Amino acid sequence: MEPTSPEPTRPPEPAGRLRVDATCSIDLAEVEWRFTTSGGPGGQHANRSHTRVEARLDLASSASLTDAQRRRLVERLGPVASVVVDETRSQTRNRTLALERLVAKLAAALVVERPRRPTRPSKAAKRRRVESKKARGEIKRGRARPGRDD
Repeated sequence: MEPTSPEPTRPPEPAGRLRVDATCSIDLAEVEWRFTTSGGPGGQHANRSHTRVEARLDLASSASLTDAQRRRLVERLGPVASVVVDETRSQTRNRTLALERLVAKLAAALVVERPRRPTRPSKAAKRRRVESKKARGEIKRGRARPGRDD
């Protein structure tokens, strides 16, 4: 018997593609990379190793995006999306982090928020509100110092 996995399985992503969401994937060849030395302490390693990673994606001319996706991304992120990572001493790990952050940035920009429809409170909600205010007022009145009559 084959064990069942609790999560639905997605079809494997073609090699060289970066999955952003269910409808969008980017060709990795479109991502431009730049490697520089990361600043800060670290001695010779920091001065000589090009571990700082910058990943750039030209959204305005990307062939992987549909027209609607391109319009939304350029409107929210501008014509070029870029991510800079220099957290670890490994260029490979920084590249992985840069891709993850680029995907998160693109996915967040692609989210279409539902428009808010203004509503009015019901009569029952208005009545409950007034009753709770009256009850609260009674509680506060009960805290008053007793007068001379009491």
